[in-house]
Amino acid sequence: MNFEKGFITILTGMYSFQDCIHFLASVRKFHQEPIIILIDRVPPIFYPFLKAFKNVILKPAPANENTVLASREAKLALYATSQFQKTIYLDSDICLLSNIDDVFEALETEDLLLTEDVQPNIIKATNLLRGKQQDILADVLPTLQAVGLPLQEDSIQYNGGFIAFSKTEITAKFFDEFKRYFEIIKNNQDKLLLKDQGAFAAAIATVQPKLKVLPPTYNYLSKWKEAYNIHEGIKVLHCTYPYRPQYAKDVTRSVYTRIFDKLAPLFLPNQITNPWRTK
Repeated sequence: MNFEKGFITILTGMYSFQDCIHFLASVRKFHQEPIIILIDRVPPIFYPFLKAFKNVILKPAPANENTVLASREAKLALYATSQFQKTIYLDSDICLLSNIDDVFEALETEDLLLTEDVQPNIIKATNLLRGKQQDILADVLPTLQAVGLPLQEDSIQYNGGFIAFSKTEITAKFFDEFKRYFEIIKNNQDKLLLKDQGAFAAAIATVQPKLKVLPPTYNYLSKWKEAYNIHEGIKVLHCTYPYRPQYAKDVTRSVYTRIFDKLAPLFLPNQITNPWRTK
């Protein structure tokens, strides 16, 4: 069944399960559209915790022992797995702080809506390469170009935690190119970390979709709050639940989430020690 609009998130493994519960609670506070969860390495016995929220659709994510790689490949499959004409993808460690219907409305005229990374300049994206960041700054762009990514000095690094897209021929082509360039990332693990921003930027450079860059209030990473200079209210907070400010925890607070949080330490692994985060 296809729908006019809806949300997608990714849950690969149990480390982010608590994040996902609160993600669902935050979306349901402001929206009633369907929510697709691309899911892998979560025992079916836990599915009812997710399905307790109305209109949640579980779909298999690409299976992989490395839950980070599974998550990356699920992101490549967003276009193919979306049942919506207008899709808002959000990482599962995101908390909505307000209604974002304006994003759906903007997809009437745009192929993609994105937010820039905290460090948007691709030439300074040391986070994509292996090695000590202070030693590899000059190597970033030459390395990315040498492996085959068509990036230039003015290329932008976007944060993949927020991606809104409409179903068009252009976005279909964009996701095809995104997948192709990510294969380059996977095949150059001696030089590059298993991140998708370089492939994402390369796909944008190749396809040149109609895109709108939203302000950081739509993807506010509280870990990097010192890097922002904003005066508007935050709409989308990007922060894993254990580190989330209390005002955001209050947004998803309910009898259900309070009971879940009490029980979570008994059956969930500690997501802060997730070994795949360093891969």
